[in-house]
Amino acid sequence: MEEAKKAPEGELDLQAILKQAESKTDFPEVPLDEFTPPTDEEWKVACEALLKGAPFEKVMFTKTYEDITFEPMYTRKHTEDILPKNSFPGMGDYLRGANVSGYVKKPWGVAQSCDETLPKENNELLKFEVAKGSTVYNIRLDAATLQNVDAKDAEKVGDDGTSITTLDDMHVTLDGLKLNEYPLYIYGGASAVPMLAMVAGTMKASGQKTADLKGFIGANPIGQLVRKGKGIAPLKQLYDEMAETAKWALKNAPGLRTVMVRDDVFSRGGANDVQDTAYIIAIAVEYLRALMERGLTIKEAASQIMFGVSMGANFFMQIAKLRAARPIWASIIKAFGGEEEDGAMHVHGRPALFFKTVFDPYVNMLRNTTEIFSGVVGGIDSYESSVFDEPIRKGDVFSRRIARNMQIMLQDEFGLTQPIDPSGGSWAVESLTKQIKEKIWAEFQNIEAKGGIVKALLEGYPQAEIAKTLEARFKALELRKDRIVGSNMYPNMTEELLDRREEDHAALKKQRVADIEAYLKDIDDKHKAETLDALAKADEGAVVDAAIAAAQAGATIAEIRKALNKGGDPESVKVIEPHRWSERYEDLRMATEKYKKEHNGDNVKVFLANMGPIPQHKARADFSTSFLQVGEFQVELNNGFKTTDEAAEAAKASGADVAVICSTDKTYPEIVPDLAPKLKKALPNATIYLAGAAPKDLEQTYKDAGVDDFISVKANCYQILRFLQKKKGMID
Repeated sequence: MEEAKKAPEGELDLQAILKQAESKTDFPEVPLDEFTPPTDEEWKVACEALLKGAPFEKVMFTKTYEDITFEPMYTRKHTEDILPKNSFPGMGDYLRGANVSGYVKKPWGVAQSCDETLPKENNELLKFEVAKGSTVYNIRLDAATLQNVDAKDAEKVGDDGTSITTLDDMHVTLDGLKLNEYPLYIYGGASAVPMLAMVAGTMKASGQKTADLKGFIGANPIGQLVRKGKGIAPLKQLYDEMAETAKWALKNAPGLRTVMVRDDVFSRGGANDVQDTAYIIAIAVEYLRALMERGLTIKEAASQIMFGVSMGANFFMQIAKLRAARPIWASIIKAFGGEEEDGAMHVHGRPALFFKTVFDPYVNMLRNTTEIFSGVVGGIDSYESSVFDEPIRKGDVFSRRIARNMQIMLQDEFGLTQPIDPSGGSWAVESLTKQIKEKIWAEFQNIEAKGGIVKALLEGYPQAEIAKTLEARFKALELRKDRIVGSNMYPNMTEELLDRREEDHAALKKQRVADIEAYLKDIDDKHKAETLDALAKADEGAVVDAAIAAAQAGATIAEIRKALNKGGDPESVKVIEPHRWSERYEDLRMATEKYKKEHNGDNVKVFLANMGPIPQHKARADFSTSFLQVGEFQVELNNGFKTTDEAAEAAKASGADVAVICSTDKTYPEIVPDLAPKLKKALPNATIYLAGAAPKDLEQTYKDAGVDDFISVKANCYQILRFLQKKKGMID
């Protein structure tokens, strides 16, 4: 059968069986006469009884940033029409995965990122990672290398990865790696030509076959444009370079992809899952058009594209977006004239840095675990599990081991390589998949209507939409509707921040420059100049080979970039700045710590005016304590006071900056009018809070008595803490 011919080697029998099963989807009825299925209304009534008066519609339904509402219960009768009854993994629109056997025969690639600054140290790390269980050589480049800037001209060397300037650097990096066994991953920035030239030049010099190369050396010029605000060259030229690398790879390294469409610039900006998925699909379509305009077929162009997807905090939404993206991509490829097998979407995943924290960083291990789990269930092809201390520093042996073993345990101990499309048929996941698929498609069409992603970015549309989502996220965090363990909820007051282990960038740059100069000392400058001139004049189809020759002659990446550039002004767009969801609260705590160090331990002192026995005040005292400790303020605890005079006297002795009245709604009408004025007199410069949200009819009464504000689940935690810091003089 034709379908069987298209199947990968080793999967023919399984695919044939599945195809035969398409017409045999009827299953025998299982009698469940002993059970009486409850109606939806009966279930709702039972829920309302447990909610004890809380509004069902408000409590039981959760609206997401994608404007999708999570329902409290999903059933077959509500999802019967959308279940994939005649769809199988590795076939059709790839909803259920790109491989017919899932991970059974080929587990996802363990692609731990290697980012040591010096090439020799990164080479050792690459070997170590594979020896300990990684199955991909994943090289992360520093910012200067991604911009095609030589180490001697770099603002910082090795700020976020390894520094590559010459062929010798790449030779040292790749020395001894088994490139015929393990895939190589290198994100090359706006153009893959310099890195591809370095890799291919190294392999040719050492007698290795470029045909053995697998993985990707990928370019993403639009992604880099949005990250930096201005391109290293006009997009038209970068598209020319993209086509050159694609044609070279198809001929010389058919297992290598040369385009890497990453969503991290959108994800770091705070985008929701509809936005970042729609925008990378729109970018990929732009690249398809560019490649096809330059002579590639749809089959050839599609085979060059890899997607890099950030896995976020909403577990089920991550599964759904991966499952939704595949059929969208398959339909796009079909619309371009591609065949079914051309529409397989290949995805490399990693945890979204946006959702990682500096405080209580060990919780990042748990976040990373849920994110990789959702990625595997959703069907990623490879994954790099980031180190838990990624927001703070480069990883060490311990944090790398934890990150790597997380993947190995999921494969070897937890058996996640066994189920094929484990979420297929899930009423909840299938419903979410349908909803997010429709929204991704609608946003993609919106971009297309604007003339494509580049025109949309020049207009500032994606930037504005992501900014709205970011602000909504920050607002929810201020109100603690969204909770970050260790940051805006449950802060660890005894925590000592991890050592940032700042690298000596000046010393590293000095060493890099010395190593590069030593290598270039023996270079024939005349021959190098000739190869660079040949690169600048290279005809279509000869650019990569010319770049390889220049690299072998000693040209640096900056010199290769200069030879490639044909002139013209690069595009400029509004940058999408990188953020993390916890950054505002981290800044609060940093300000408190800085003030304490500069003022002999002085802090915002909080006095709890706990009224009555412990059971009467404990709940609100605990809540207020946790609320104010988010700012790392000093909260004085006590077991409660019998009278308002005792409380006022203790408050005066404390010299506190803040006093919080803690008791019950039932006792407040009697306590607050008496206690609040006494606290004002005892602490004339203090801010007085009442724990709990006051009823509307009593709010003004409490304020007239001296209460300045209320601490409750409805209060803006962030704004209250900033107000107290400003009052104390911690911040301007």
